[in-house]
Amino acid sequence: MTTIYLKPHKEESLLRRHPWVFSGAIARVTLDRDDPHSEPQEGDLVQVRSAADQLLGIGHWQIGSIAVRILAFGIDSLPADFWHQRICAAYAVRQSLGLIRSDNDTYRLIHGEGDFLPGLIVDIYADTAVLQAHSVGMHRCRQAVAEAIVAGIPEVKNVYYKSDDTLPFKAPVQGDKVGYLISDAQSPVSHAEEFWSMENGLQFRIDWLRGQKTGFFIDQRENRALVERYAKGKEVLNMFCYTGGFSLYALRGGAKSVDSVDVSQKAIDLVNANVAHNFPKANNHTAVTADAFEYLTAQKTANRTFDLIILDPPAFAKHRDAVRNALRGYQRINAKAIEMIRPGGILFTFSCSQAVDKEAFRLAVFSAAAQVGRNVRILHQLHQPQDHPINIYHPEGEYLKGLVLYVE
Repeated sequence: MTTIYLKPHKEESLLRRHPWVFSGAIARVTLDRDDPHSEPQEGDLVQVRSAADQLLGIGHWQIGSIAVRILAFGIDSLPADFWHQRICAAYAVRQSLGLIRSDNDTYRLIHGEGDFLPGLIVDIYADTAVLQAHSVGMHRCRQAVAEAIVAGIPEVKNVYYKSDDTLPFKAPVQGDKVGYLISDAQSPVSHAEEFWSMENGLQFRIDWLRGQKTGFFIDQRENRALVERYAKGKEVLNMFCYTGGFSLYALRGGAKSVDSVDVSQKAIDLVNANVAHNFPKANNHTAVTADAFEYLTAQKTANRTFDLIILDPPAFAKHRDAVRNALRGYQRINAKAIEMIRPGGILFTFSCSQAVDKEAFRLAVFSAAAQVGRNVRILHQLHQPQDHPINIYHPEGEYLKGLVLYVE
């Protein structure tokens, strides 16, 4: 096995159990003794040692600023039941949280570093697990992971692999990036064409074949439930609605009306399907295909206002170089929304950009409120739910941040 030796004192973060080794911390690479001309390939398992030859751990090698993602500390090889152990441990956490119930079969099983499996995401939708690899190492382990999921979780019969948009685009990747890794003959895989999963008693059509991410944004579950508490009797606007999660909770909460807006017609089709499935007699929901900024501008021109607005945009900044522009975008769209909130209304506003920290996001929203010139109170500060845990040694795992604002 290839051994990675660090520069002096660069082992300190690993001794604090941070799971990343940056390329700048590496002093030298000692290759396989049986093949002195070999080079580590992306996705290989490698040992990591300090400059003083202290064994630090084992992880996946990759090209880029993050050179190694640590899978286990203090050992030089993975035990035979490694994947089974980690999958079962993650499942036990979700069971202890009460997430696996008759009215809820939708949850995240593996959240990368938060579940000590960096580079791996697994979401569960009833009897199907959707697996995403964010590293070549996890891509190469995909079948072993799938087998461990089916062996460790009795409800899961199918495992679908969807990594065409998540693997490093420059990496040489062998094997399919999408497709079923495991499928049960008694549960035909064609059910993905018309598959429903349940979240807190509401049913959502999940399209993991063509939908965004794994097919649904599970990370807003608790925040959707909070919208339900505030929705009664209110005229609600759900911007960037995707499949309508917030819209359905608002309808169940007794909203007077709900407008769902998204730039994607496919998303709007799913919103309408979800509303019709859960509320077949509802006549207070409108779905609109439109650009968010253009839609808000048009509504302002028409002097339309709302009691409750939800802003849950896609990541405005996917890397640190884009943070400045992202913050301007957050300020601009929040200012438009605050202008359209009736006195005494509520704004739910979010950022899922990991590169934007919560203080910067809060400052952008503060600037938007100051620009509009209205009094605003923070009622709640929101974050990702329990099945998207943050490894205490890896604070970078905190990505979702949100505010609930009361606007006078």
